[in-house]
Formats: sequence, C-alpha cells, structure tokens
Amino acid sequence: MGVGEKSEATGTSPSSVSDLFSPVSLGRVSQVIVDQVRLLMHQGRLKPGDRLPSERDLCDRFGVSRVTVREALRVLEAGGLVEIRVGARGGAFVTTPSRARLGEGLADLLKLSPLTATEVTEARMVFELGIVPLVVERATADDIAELKEICARQQEALKDSSYSMTLSAEFHVRVAACTHNAAIEMLVQSFHGPLLMSLQEAQIVAPLMGHRGTAEHGEFVDAVERGDVEAATAIMRTHLQRTADRVAQT
Repeated sequence: MGVGEKSEATGTSPSSVSDLFSPVSLGRVSQVIVDQVRLLMHQGRLKPGDRLPSERDLCDRFGVSRVTVREALRVLEAGGLVEIRVGARGGAFVTTPSRARLGEGLADLLKLSPLTATEVTEARMVFELGIVPLVVERATADDIAELKEICARQQEALKDSSYSMTLSAEFHVRVAACTHNAAIEMLVQSFHGPLLMSLQEAQIVAPLMGHRGTAEHGEFVDAVERGDVEAATAIMRTHLQRTADRVAQT
C-alpha cells in the first residue's frame, strides 16, 4: 500500500494514522508505544483493519530505534491487538483480541493468584446460581442434547471406575455456554483451572461424591428442559453447597 492509499477496512490512510503518534522518552519505551496504541484503540482513533505505519515511519514518529518498535509490535501481537502480515501488502494491522485469547489471559491470572478452594466455591455459588435463569431461558435443543451426552459419559465413567472431576468441570462449563452470552462463557472458561482444583480437593474428603453429583447433573438438565427455573436453581444450590461443605473440611 503506497503513501496516501486508504485502508480497505476503514478508509483511514497511513499518513493520517501516523499523525496519531508522538515521540516517547520514558523508561522502557517499547511499553510506552504499546500503551499509546492501546489508548488510541480505546478512543476509537485506531480501529480494526487500520494498518499501522511502517517500522521506519514509526521509528521517526516515536523517535526510537527499529529494535524498540519491533519489540512493541511483538507485545501488541502477543496481546492480540495487532496482526502482522507478510508480503507486498503486509504490515501491522489493528485487530481485536479473540474470546479465546482473552480467556487465556484471565486463566493465567487466576492460576497465578493464591486462590483457595473455599474462595473458588464461594464464587461459584454466586456466579453459577446467578446464571441459572438465563440457562433455562436460552438453552436450545442442541444444548440439552450435549448436556445429556456429558451426563451419559459420566455414568459410564462411574461404572468402569474411570470417573474424574474433569467430567464434572466439563459439565459446568457447558452449562454456562447455554446462556449464549460471550462474556459469561469467557469468564467460565478462564475459571476452569480453579474450578477443577476446588472439585479435586472436595473429592479428597468425599471420594464417592461423583455419584451424587452426576445424578444431580441429570436432574438439573431435566429441570432446564422443562423450563423450571425454581427447580433448576434449587438443584444447583444443593449441588454447589455440598461441594462447599466438603471443601470446608479440607
């Protein structure tokens, strides 16, 4: 794309995008560049599809070396904020982080945080009970079928003694997906690690808790299929409270 040509996605020309940046001279300058790009995206002055100026132009605009610009671009790319394309029509293009990328970031933060099983279970009581009305309202026939399939696998695993709390965690993540709310799905997916940790600690105290839990999973799905919010909420509350009681004993 030559000087003065417009971005196919937004109509923003490289020269006008270049004018958005200013020289930096603080600490780790690559991070300052990253912060500038993030701010411009937040303000809506940089939009998905906009092509950033060339490395040489960014060096001139920021008053830094090409090494510094490349480091900043790597950070932006790792964060899912820009996409680096190669070739004659290549360059750094503004994008938006995918739900998977955001979920991975949240998951990393949760894994590195000193969360206890009790704290995780308390959070589940608030969150998972809160989404039940949405699950009942929005669950589709396909959602119900997939939840029943997970329950069937749980029953088979109990029969051949291969049951693990991974199956229980899978069920709860899939329940959240029934809300068809991207933010809720992302939060629950990122919470998978701590969720599994709390379930495994509860299982240490009650090795057979999977049997009752699996039965309650099935009862919950039946209530959702009937459209019975009150029953689904009561089942989930009992289900979560038992895990909380087990965790409290660890």
